[in-house]
Amino acid sequence: MSLQPIDPSDVRFFSGSSHPQLARDIAAHLGLPLEATHISRFSNDNLYIQLGASVRGRRVYIVQSLFPPVNDHLVELLMMLDIARSAAAKEIHAVIPYFSFARSDKKDAPRISITARLVADLLTTAGATQVMTMMLHSPQVHGFFSIPADPLTARPVFERHFLQRDLGNTIVVAPDVGHAKSAGRFAESLGLPVAAGNKERVSDTEVKISGLVGRQVKGFRRALIYDDEIATGSSVVEMSHLLVENGIEEIWAVCTHGVFVGGALQKLAAVPQITEIVTTDTVYIPPEKRAPNLHILSVAPVFGDAIQRNYLRMSIEGLFVYGDS
Repeated sequence: MSLQPIDPSDVRFFSGSSHPQLARDIAAHLGLPLEATHISRFSNDNLYIQLGASVRGRRVYIVQSLFPPVNDHLVELLMMLDIARSAAAKEIHAVIPYFSFARSDKKDAPRISITARLVADLLTTAGATQVMTMMLHSPQVHGFFSIPADPLTARPVFERHFLQRDLGNTIVVAPDVGHAKSAGRFAESLGLPVAAGNKERVSDTEVKISGLVGRQVKGFRRALIYDDEIATGSSVVEMSHLLVENGIEEIWAVCTHGVFVGGALQKLAAVPQITEIVTTDTVYIPPEKRAPNLHILSVAPVFGDAIQRNYLRMSIEGLFVYGDS
């Protein structure tokens, strides 16, 4: 279905410094220009930011992904939201492809912050009237926002990629039961069975997977490990070892957010059965750090379609992370 185009005079598109290429791609998908953002630092290291076009009375979209240096990127975003608010923007949409603070979603030790809730409050205080993101690490983080928030899914992008492949004798595996529902929706879209790991997180960089829950993988030749993000790679490596012990010969690792810190890609490369790693461009990966078997799929069309539907006051159900389609 062809949608009514966005009126360029009614909106302004800006990008922080974290991922200008994705911002350009989203704007191009919508047929809109990406306005300039001037960012520099004072001698005392304080940030100076100026939006390069008038936002008065307009709907403003600010694209900023929260990957390292996370805190610098967050402050940039907060300042840009505040600038748009104080310059009389009609609506201010924070487009955050990777909301890294979603990992801090509970109080599991004394005297710590539930940082996901804190950052949600900061975004609202700074001036955001709506947040759009992709695949939150914990679904409950969606409820931390007091303004409308739309977590989108990359499933349509992954489906197009994998439906062109031979998926015979393949099973989808979630590293832990917490992401079994998401993996189940993905497996159903590909017509594949699904299993989940019984994972215990020991620390930020260490996990233990004691076995599989539900369907077993014996008898399958290939496993597609499906997760929301790969940071250090520990979960995928541990799951891969378990799968190989159970007779899996080939592994495809798939994640929405390819953070890949602490030598994660090197860890994955050390497992010969992992022949392909597929992620999206919610996190920018410099070309020199990309492994030969790494495939990066663009989510710019997903964000573009969601923004256009939102602008036209239409449902985004098919792009919503908890939707069935």
